[in-house]
Amino acid sequence: MNIFSIIGFVIASIVLLVGLRLASDDLGLFFNIPSLFIVIGGTFASTSISFQLNRLFAFFKIFIDRVLLGKKTNYTRVVEQIIRIADASKKGQPIESQLSLANDVFLKESLDILNEGILDNENVVAVMKDRNENLLLNNMQEANKIKTVSKFPPAFGMIGTTIGMIVLLANLNGENAMQTIGPAMGICLITTLYGAVLANLLFIPIAENLVEDSKERYLKNKIVVKGLSLIIKNTNPVIVAEELNSFLPPKDRLDWKKVI
Repeated sequence: MNIFSIIGFVIASIVLLVGLRLASDDLGLFFNIPSLFIVIGGTFASTSISFQLNRLFAFFKIFIDRVLLGKKTNYTRVVEQIIRIADASKKGQPIESQLSLANDVFLKESLDILNEGILDNENVVAVMKDRNENLLLNNMQEANKIKTVSKFPPAFGMIGTTIGMIVLLANLNGENAMQTIGPAMGICLITTLYGAVLANLLFIPIAENLVEDSKERYLKNKIVVKGLSLIIKNTNPVIVAEELNSFLPPKDRLDWKKVI
């Protein structure tokens, strides 16, 4: 579990609740079913029109995996796998026998293509490099879709506020109009509050997490492509280790003596 992200969400929720509590002793003032319906229902409707919901749900799953389950890219493990494969290759073992050493999907895919022998060595590296670039592009586009969705709740918050203002102004001729203006205005603004909270505590953090995840995957795949090119050249595994360690921060770098 990613404890730091969980703590961040808890702190954000506490700040919001304490802020509401300091503003009023009656938290019921901030609960309004029509406002919730307008903001949540409108956001869902606009999202359904704009994008394929199944793709968005898939990226919500990635976010949950990262935040709740703490599943982040393990560069060190990938580098370790590549070093072991390079060592086996240097000892003359065929690529086919090394597929079991690869747990990373992109690394296994690279070895599969190399093992098929349909493409020459240079083209294998070029193809995997292109795939990595295209994966980054696609993932960033999907993350930007979530950022687009984050614009919907504030917009529907304003729509709800406008609806409330229309109703309020239409009833100003009543006997107790002056006494009801304050409470009615409060209800009008609740939809704006809901929209801002939903955007800033849910959709924008999700989008930022997906952007970060896309960058991590891109760097991990760059390590794989570099390792693949070294394996193809039958490079000494010690050199492979030092080359790939260059991608890692000092604290995560591997000692090749403990791997080979």
